[in-house]
Amino acid sequence: MVRYELPRLSYDYDELELFIDSETMKIHHQKHHQAYVDGLNKSLEQIGAGSHPKYISAILSDLKSIPESGRNAINFFGGGFENHRLFWETMTPNNDDANVSPGGKIEDSIDVYFDSFENFKKIFSKTSIDIRGSGWCWLALNQTYNKIEIITTPNQDSPWISQKIPLLGLDMWEHAYYLRYQNKKFDYVNAWWSVVNWDYVENRFDELFG
Repeated sequence: MVRYELPRLSYDYDELELFIDSETMKIHHQKHHQAYVDGLNKSLEQIGAGSHPKYISAILSDLKSIPESGRNAINFFGGGFENHRLFWETMTPNNDDANVSPGGKIEDSIDVYFDSFENFKKIFSKTSIDIRGSGWCWLALNQTYNKIEIITTPNQDSPWISQKIPLLGLDMWEHAYYLRYQNKKFDYVNAWWSVVNWDYVENRFDELFG
């Protein structure tokens, strides 16, 4: 039976220390993300789909194909699994500069829809900080209109459930930042820009547009 597993990080927990402390990284990855992995596997087993042929992003894109009894659990745990997998991928210890712009097609698209990279950052940051309760802020591709946009999702909802492809996501649950930043969400968001892996985001965007 195919089971989801906790993805390995491409960097050590302490490599983002200047911006996200190693203790938060370790707890976030080993405890919180692991809980979503375990919950997703259990939820799939409960509906007799422990070896579901589709990857979780495809499942989330078509939740109505899941029996109603397991839909909410798979939405929560599946979203939590995939949201965090992308979160780790879109951070890197090799940025160290919040002002680094992405370049390539993704920057061209940002300029079209947000006027400039700096303006995009301002809008994304404000949207993130304005989230009430727990949730995520995303740069996503709206497939219907073939455009990028900034959206938020509550709890562990994924952009995939609205047929939108997540390109970059910021976790605004308190467990992502509270040990170091406590209630200072602005400081957390501001620090996060210094670890964004724009190479990954650009490559992800390029793959969509060939």
